[in-house]
Formats: sequence, C-alpha cells, structure tokens
Amino acid sequence: MRVGLTGGVASGKSTVAAMLAELGAVVIDADAIAREVVARGTPGLDAVVAEFGAELLTAEGELDRPAMGRLVFGDEDARRRLEGIVHPLVFERYAELEASAPPDALVVHDIPLLAESGRGEDFDAVVVVDVPRELQVERMLRDRGWTLEDAESRIAAQATREQRLALATHVVENTGSLEQLRARVAEVHAELTA
Repeated sequence: MRVGLTGGVASGKSTVAAMLAELGAVVIDADAIAREVVARGTPGLDAVVAEFGAELLTAEGELDRPAMGRLVFGDEDARRRLEGIVHPLVFERYAELEASAPPDALVVHDIPLLAESGRGEDFDAVVVVDVPRELQVERMLRDRGWTLEDAESRIAAQATREQRLALATHVVENTGSLEQLRARVAEVHAELTA
C-alpha cells in the first residue's frame, strides 16, 4: 500500500509521519532524501556545483542551502535546472527504499509539496494533515520564531488548503491535543492496513 502524506507548513505532518512509523509504517521522507542526494561527497552535489558554481558551497564543502534557496526561488529557470539534477536522484532513492520495504508494508511517502507536484494519483491513498491558516501562522510565529511576513509568504507559496483537501482520501485534523492527534492517526492507520 503506497500512501502519500502531505500538509501545509506547520500543520504537524512530521509529527503524524513519526506516529505512523511508530505504528509500523515504512516512512520515506522526501525532504530528507532531497538533502541526502546533495550531501557532501555525492555525485548530486558535484552536479549542482558544476551547474551553479562553487560559491554555493559552505567552507566545510556542504551545500549552502540558504544561498541555493535565494538563487532558485526568484528564478524559474534556475529552479528548473536544480530540479532537473535533484528530482531524478530523489526518485531513484525512493524506488530503492520502496523496493526494500516488506511486501505487506504500509509505505508512507512524506511529501510536503504533494499537491503542488501533481503526483496525488501516484498513490493508493493520500493522507492530508489539515489545520486552519490562522493556526499555521500562530505555530510559525511561536514555534519557529518566524515573522508574520515570512509565515504569510511561505503559506502563499504552497498549495491552498482546499487544493490539498481535494487530494485527500483521509484527513487528519490537527487542531486538538497530542493525544487526540495520536488517536486519529491510529484510526487512519487501521483503515489503511485493513
């Protein structure tokens, strides 16, 4: 069973992914893989440097993620060139991880930008972690120390809540306590493995 897991920034998606893993799901984290394929010493990082220059490296030889972000977020062509390097490597790693999962496993793909990627149909089910916009902003200000402007711009750069919910086969509302969230995740896990 291949499941896509998504949610807007500060929705609690990572917490839900951890809970699903505790329940026995194999969780494949898109962000972690995207970092892994351009780690120091990888062919992915070599390709990024060849395309964009060594000024994107830190003194330690790591990818300077904030500098890369500044370069690609305002430049559609640069973003596409970066994605052309990183995405094939990420999909290759996904395939390896999925192939190594037990045959009866619930394989959860933790993909923050699932709605934006148009890949919802790639999965047997899609779990959306949902919170109202006001709660997202509150969490970013309180938990991440962001400014209101940063929070609003990050939300605006993502799919809308309605676009994410349109993909959902299962919705995990994350507006209550951790115990309520854990109970809902257990329900969804039971439905997915039934």
